Amino acid sequence: MASLKEVKTRINSVKSTRKITSAMKMVASAKLHKAQGAIENMLPYQKKLNKILTNFLSADLPIESPYIRAREVKRVAIIAFSSNTSLCGAFNANVIKMLLQTVSEYRTLGQDNILIFPIGKKVEEAVKRMGFQPGEIPPTLSDKPTYQEASDLADLLMKMYVAGEIDRVELIYHHFKSMGVQILLRETYLPIDLTRAVEEGKELEKQKEEEREVVNDYIVEPSAEQLIADLIPTVLSQKLFTAAVDSNASEHAARTLAMQVATDNANELIQDLTKQYNKSRQQAITNELLDIVGGSMQ
Repeated sequence: MASLKEVKTRINSVKSTRKITSAMKMVASAKLHKAQGAIENMLPYQKKLNKILTNFLSADLPIESPYIRAREVKRVAIIAFSSNTSLCGAFNANVIKMLLQTVSEYRTLGQDNILIFPIGKKVEEAVKRMGFQPGEIPPTLSDKPTYQEASDLADLLMKMYVAGEIDRVELIYHHFKSMGVQILLRETYLPIDLTRAVEEGKELEKQKEEEREVVNDYIVEPSAEQLIADLIPTVLSQKLFTAAVDSNASEHAARTLAMQVATDNANELIQDLTKQYNKSRQQAITNELLDIVGGSMQ
């Protein structure tokens, strides 16, 4: 059995750890609140943008855009979102696991034909361990995403796709649903699926009764086809920024939950160690009393 001093030292150590986890939980919670605000501020713009695109696509107009042309996949690009730091549960491990699974599906293309753009230091380290040379990504896109950085990356991917340097682009990121639920998603970024865009737009329209009777009778200059051709790149940039913000919010939610669990475990451990300390102390006092009584009777 451990001595009273050892138990007391361990109790103090766990209390110090509890202070750290509790502080980290409060910091992550504050960052989560800020990330949620960013998502809420972005949603009206995103919904309106998707609605405009959906209205034109539902008109069955002939669309000519290089971003919707699917072709045989000979070279693929994968964008994976993780965090820069740890202590967020299985958040990074799940992203890396999904990345490994995705890479294994494209192994037949050869390693040189698989481009990986890691957003976050944790997935970047995993990419290097896998033997890949990671693409250059702004370091702040993971913890402090901005639309300009996301737009620059989207422009790079679109240029590579149009030039035929890549034939498909996939995204791997967490979608923030609630504090306790973050859904890991794997989506095709390029080529863009217009059928899916129309379906998503219709779902958004159903959420508001008053929007169901909108008449899609626009006067467009120079043409609806040109508007759609210009609108699709904007939608692609917005989608990449949404994925970055979504992943950032999911990270803070996962860390908040992980630190809450760690703090609860520390509280339980302190209670158990305190009981053990009191029992050991009572046993020591009892033994001393027995020695005193035994000595007086001799």
